[in-house]
Amino acid sequence: MNQRQKKVEFGDFQTPLALAEDVCRRLISLGIVPDMVLEPTCGVGAFVRAARGVFPQATIHGYEINPDYLSSLRSVVASGQHANIHLHQADFFATDWPHIVKSSSARLLILGNFPWVTSSVLGAMESGNIPEKSNFLQHKGFDAITGKANFDISEWMLLALIRALVGHRYDVAMLLKTSTARKIIAYVENQGIGTDLAAIMNIDARKEFGAAVDASLLVLRFTGGHSVKSLEYQVFSSLEDDTPARVGHRSGIMVCNLEAFDGNAHMIGTAPQKWRSGVKHDASSVMEFTQTDRGLINGNGLPVDIEPMFLYPLMKGSDIGSNREWRGKYVLVTQSRTGEDTSHIKVDAPKTWKYLEDHASILDARGSSIYAKGHRFSIFGIGDYAFRPWRIAICGLYKKLNFRLISPIDDRPVMFDDTVYYVSFDTEMDAREALTDITAPDSTDILKSMIFWDEKRPIKSSILNNLDWTRTNRTKPIDRSDSDLSLEKNSAL
Repeated sequence: MNQRQKKVEFGDFQTPLALAEDVCRRLISLGIVPDMVLEPTCGVGAFVRAARGVFPQATIHGYEINPDYLSSLRSVVASGQHANIHLHQADFFATDWPHIVKSSSARLLILGNFPWVTSSVLGAMESGNIPEKSNFLQHKGFDAITGKANFDISEWMLLALIRALVGHRYDVAMLLKTSTARKIIAYVENQGIGTDLAAIMNIDARKEFGAAVDASLLVLRFTGGHSVKSLEYQVFSSLEDDTPARVGHRSGIMVCNLEAFDGNAHMIGTAPQKWRSGVKHDASSVMEFTQTDRGLINGNGLPVDIEPMFLYPLMKGSDIGSNREWRGKYVLVTQSRTGEDTSHIKVDAPKTWKYLEDHASILDARGSSIYAKGHRFSIFGIGDYAFRPWRIAICGLYKKLNFRLISPIDDRPVMFDDTVYYVSFDTEMDAREALTDITAPDSTDILKSMIFWDEKRPIKSSILNNLDWTRTNRTKPIDRSDSDLSLEKNSAL
């Protein structure tokens, strides 16, 4: 295994000493002054060395699987003659943490930076540095056998410690991906584990680690008791920030800014119509086309001769999110509603049916049970809503609220891929009126209060469907500067 593979396998993002020291000093400002510091994966020892300087009264225990790192750290510690530092070579997954922790009555701080790597990556590498496979988050049904069963190793490791120490008072300060930090807090809340301090402090991972991820310091103080209340926590923009946003739940909704949510709570309800995702077919090379000077070509760049009956203009999520106009793309829409029999295409558009049969090896091999159990050449994300001519669309992957009014092209409604959410209308007037309401300040403010921008798909249909845009206060001016809202009318190229 080469050095790069080793770095990936062990999630090896070593913490800079200066950052570790800043973390420890910030903990003191929160009233965390431990008698014992436990660093379960100490690496080259930045947190061990930082804790030694900032918490001189504490006994420090560092554990590490890599013998080279441990040897290097021992030489540094030995040169300083610090009797209160104890270093141990140990595999996290084979260590009896409950026995180690429960043997001490000291004020305990679990401090560090767990590996930033997922179970699926380690599984692909056939790594031994991975916990025994289990559905540890107790996902059910589909979630247990799909991507949701994948998890960050840091998530597993920290939850293993939290489970082992239920009923004990102690503090946690751990550098994690921000999304993982929120999952930890959600678990603590769902399990009713008592806390009297919960905070997330953003850090610049690109600057500190050269990693293009959203990362944070998660701080938790466990009381040793139980809680039946919703857990509210604070989010700081940095370690130096002293004006945090309050995060928590309202009516079962996860809210990233409680003040903004509470100030616009009148907008919460049921959307006047359900936000839908675009067409899903899982075969872009066959089902998507581009109009060129030499005619229609499919995703493989091959010329295609089919009837226009089932072809519709297509805009991808990247088109919607980046304000591009329609680029002459089309999608083959084989059904007008989910479950519709497709065999009529053979009669209505024989060249289209032949094209589908010519590519049946790809279409019939699509994995979803929706395709397997449905009629041949089925799609989904389709219904009467998909054929109304006017629509308001937004891409779920972009980190901004960018709602766009999309008009029909050549008298045909525009279809989207499944990264786009949209609502549709019969008339331009209805669409423009809805857009005015959806982009009003109280609408965008309530949406922003529910969106966690660091997530892979920050804008979700579940969030959009909580907005009743008919409740907006229309007397307020519309501020378009922040959310980059756009209005667009399309025409064929």
